[in-house]
Amino acid sequence: MKAAPLAGRRIGISISESPDMAILGLGFEHLQDAMSEIARHLLACGASLAYGGDLREGGFTELLFEIVERYRSRNDEGRVLVDNYLAWPSHVLSTPIKLQSLAEALKGMADLVLLRPDGSRIDLSQRLSVAQPSNELAAEEWSAGLTAMRNVMASRIDARVALGGRISGYRGAMPGIAEEALIQVGKKSPLYILGGFGGCSLAIAKAMGLTERSASLKTPASFPGLDQFERLGTKDLHNGLSPSENRLLAKTVHIDEAVALILRGLMKLKPKSRTRQKRT
Repeated sequence: MKAAPLAGRRIGISISESPDMAILGLGFEHLQDAMSEIARHLLACGASLAYGGDLREGGFTELLFEIVERYRSRNDEGRVLVDNYLAWPSHVLSTPIKLQSLAEALKGMADLVLLRPDGSRIDLSQRLSVAQPSNELAAEEWSAGLTAMRNVMASRIDARVALGGRISGYRGAMPGIAEEALIQVGKKSPLYILGGFGGCSLAIAKAMGLTERSASLKTPASFPGLDQFERLGTKDLHNGLSPSENRLLAKTVHIDEAVALILRGLMKLKPKSRTRQKRT
């Protein structure tokens, strides 16, 4: 049987709420639909997914698990389709019972990748013996833990798709999608930027000259890390798309068009010849 076109590839998804949705005439459900369609098509083409997020109820992590459960095929039985990376600050604040219950519920479908502050992996059995901190973690702990998680994740994925993104209220050194995108281009690994949903991804696209930005949008003219994108161009995306295709991807609000472009780019690229880290 012929292998699926993206078999063996792991695609990271960077997504969070965008402050511009209402101004663009879109709602939160449009961002959810975009994630669903991107994930569904990648899974159908044989890829697995990776996401770095927390365990909030109703959040994108929960949505991603629901998508995988809904769309995995019979051939995917027992195959881990999602790696959910959890930075130390994110999972250490969760109860051991919740982590264990979630891991059991996701067994054979998704993998919880729990990381220490330095980015090394900690087994669930080891994590269960760690007591929850009695106080809120310091900002420095959040920043270091999130950066470590994003570096680890970037080293284990074959490409990243970025859309939406908050630009305030973030806990890291800069907005999460901005940091993930910078790490991705720093590794010369494929990056797909969808700016049509506003937020951090639109600001990145504008800084790179991929699209124009409406003055009425809420995304600020600057935030930490944004200036670094001004020195980048389409060649730095390494995503198999032409400059005109990247500009189209950066501005479209039609998710079917965005999905077609993402798949076109991925299928033009050769899979990385690197050894996958063994799951623990």
